[in-house]
Amino acid sequence: MRIRSLKSVKAIRVLVNCAAALSILLVFSCSSDVSDPLAYALSSDEEKIKRVMDSLEQYEVQIILSEIIQEGDGVSFVDYEFQLDDNNYFYPASTVKFPVAMLAMEKMFQDKEFDSNTPFFVEGDTVKSDFMRQITRIFAVSENKAFNKLYEYMGRDYVNKKMQEKGLGPFRLAHRLSVPDADDSVTRPLIFQLNDSTLVSTEAIQDSMVLPLTIARLKKGKGYYEDGKLVEEPFDFSLKNYAPLSTLHNTLKRVIFPQAFEKHERFSLDNEDRRALLRRMEVLPRETVNYSKSDDYYDSYVKFFMYGDSRERIPDYINIYNKVGQAYGYVTDCAYIEDHQNDVKFLLTATIHVNKDGIFNDDKYEYEEVGIPFLAELGRQIHRALVIKKFQ
Repeated sequence: MRIRSLKSVKAIRVLVNCAAALSILLVFSCSSDVSDPLAYALSSDEEKIKRVMDSLEQYEVQIILSEIIQEGDGVSFVDYEFQLDDNNYFYPASTVKFPVAMLAMEKMFQDKEFDSNTPFFVEGDTVKSDFMRQITRIFAVSENKAFNKLYEYMGRDYVNKKMQEKGLGPFRLAHRLSVPDADDSVTRPLIFQLNDSTLVSTEAIQDSMVLPLTIARLKKGKGYYEDGKLVEEPFDFSLKNYAPLSTLHNTLKRVIFPQAFEKHERFSLDNEDRRALLRRMEVLPRETVNYSKSDDYYDSYVKFFMYGDSRERIPDYINIYNKVGQAYGYVTDCAYIEDHQNDVKFLLTATIHVNKDGIFNDDKYEYEEVGIPFLAELGRQIHRALVIKKFQ
């Protein structure tokens, strides 16, 4: 067997990458206009894109794409938008877990009394855990219980104030997720175990009253189910969480590329905690202790862009740092995607609404038929455009 030198191996990898890019160019030709990668993607004839683009009013699509420009230590962004409107409400679902996880780690780092591995439990509960495990569950499978524990640690007023201080608005955290007392204004104390004999309890927090939002399109559909009965009037989202696409996208920029922002705009984390958070953001269920042996948690379970409509393994050369949300017919993904094979990187945030019958809480949403396939194909088309653009 002939052993190649390291330089030869690198050269072969470059040739393979160039060949892959060339094959794409041959298929789409050099005349393909990829100067605007988002426009390129949305003009695709792929049915998963086309059926949505043909009925935009129905699907409430909003999208932000950022190309990343790196020169030395500097980073800048070229942004592309489609129907972006902070005043056009959509329900953010589990995407609110993303900034809350960042702020919880920041608060713990600043408090200094605990660290991310300090065992704790919520008052009234006996199950012990630690913050890093909760954050892993938030990103690996989008667990609501884990999010609610971080909510109890900070309270909604704290989160809303910190987001405003970082220039990450508009934003409004109003309630917990999937619990009967979701909007209770008083938090439950967390009890930390500092050692075998020392327990330290946080104080219960009294939050301010949640006021109705005053933006557009807060009342949706033609009916909703409540206590098993159909109420034939639009569903009112005015007291719900609010995290518009621009806020989610700008939060992601600060987490992935903190050097592009002023110190007061960043999340205050040391390098070790930030690396730990990034690792959790890209983790796949099969890489975790709790979910590695379950077929229900496939690679794309909470990674919708590019792979959401497939249960195949995500290639090792693709890393996706993201947070998705899915509820009330809204499907959202906020992601930083790296393709190490073609040296392509981009930030993409998008939302789509799939509730054909206009009824909420009936569990009849077209997530698998329309919503997730649209986001998956959108990610693939944008990735393809950026690869073509890179090698043109």
